[in-house]
Amino acid sequence: MAMAALALGVVGHGGPSPASEEPPAADFEQQLDPHYFVFAHTEFDGARESALEPERRAVRAAKGDTFMAMLVKADVPRTEAHEAIVALRKVYNPRNLMPGQAIEFSFMPDRSESGPARFLGLSFEPSAERTINVARTWDNGFKAHVIKKKLTLRLVRSAGSMDTSLYVDATRAAVPAPVVAELIRAYSFDVDFQRDIQRGDAFDVIYEQYQDKNGRSARTGNMVYAALNLSGVTLQVYRYRLAGGVVGYFNEKGESVRKALMRTPVDGARLSSRYGRRRHPILGYTRMHRGVDFAAPRGTPVMAAGSGVIARAGWNGSYGRYIKIRHNGTYATAYGHLNRYARNIKAGKRVRQGQIIGYVGSTGRSTGPHLHYEVHRKNRQINPMKLRLPTGKRLTGKRMARFMKYRAGIDQQRASLPADSKVASSR
Repeated sequence: MAMAALALGVVGHGGPSPASEEPPAADFEQQLDPHYFVFAHTEFDGARESALEPERRAVRAAKGDTFMAMLVKADVPRTEAHEAIVALRKVYNPRNLMPGQAIEFSFMPDRSESGPARFLGLSFEPSAERTINVARTWDNGFKAHVIKKKLTLRLVRSAGSMDTSLYVDATRAAVPAPVVAELIRAYSFDVDFQRDIQRGDAFDVIYEQYQDKNGRSARTGNMVYAALNLSGVTLQVYRYRLAGGVVGYFNEKGESVRKALMRTPVDGARLSSRYGRRRHPILGYTRMHRGVDFAAPRGTPVMAAGSGVIARAGWNGSYGRYIKIRHNGTYATAYGHLNRYARNIKAGKRVRQGQIIGYVGSTGRSTGPHLHYEVHRKNRQINPMKLRLPTGKRLTGKRMARFMKYRAGIDQQRASLPADSKVASSR
């Protein structure tokens, strides 16, 4: 398993947001310091105060914390705390404060060394791309500033063999979780992850990564290319944006991989029971099993196998917590033994393919956490693993020509990212 990286360019901007009044010119490092804003706007009273070093107090938000509670706990007067939060609201919603968020408070010691320290402001990073400063101004008010960091967009390539499963081995290769999920979704239309993948098969994936100036990953972007080598057959997919902004995955022939229904609606699961007659694990006698079971840890997300309208979402006897989605006049899918439903999932709600609708559980007549999955055709259950659906949309004419040009560019970039390379530095 290996990784490689290719720099594409710089995104983002340094300096405060356009809506704010810019302080005097400073280099990028200076702008990231909240005290720069304080001193840029404050007129000091004598050499004694200007010579004082500000005191910085680093804290982390606990569960249930608010900015007001944290400021008051740091001995900031309530009126000043309120004014600072009012300024903050212009660039950030204080209610978005998350447990674990690091915040730095700044204070100026009293000149006489006998009085309370003067609150100067605060600074925190709500994301890898932004720093937010709230600083005291010359007139003793407060002003918020947003610093957008310079990030470099790179393509990162990771490849490896599959000895356990695509999910496990891609994760071991340090492929970020959102990319692993995207990888599985892209192939879920054509690959049965339980039967089609053999020990020694291989994967190759290229995805976007945004890095800071020190080469540290700030956030992950989209998967742009992937290939699975299954028993000697290579299946490639390219992420491609059509005119009008619609994004999809296409194979090397310009055919969309999207079909009416996904074959596997849960990531990284093991097929634990097939469609057909079996001895029931609880009832003890042989009966028809009119679906397939995917064993997965409790809480694993379950996706809608296709776009459609929820016909039912509620308790359904031995199925436990159950969802049925009507996709068109012919096909419907059902999902049983769910631990819980995703937010806003209810009868009559329209869902899109790949949307999370619930989470794996063991409700109803069940011996352990798994998803019971059914495909209905004209109100009769059929074997989901034998379902054959037509190939997705195929590009033609000018659209095909544009795709082939784009594909050639991706292939060229892939050739410059040998799988045995190390991740390149950001310099």
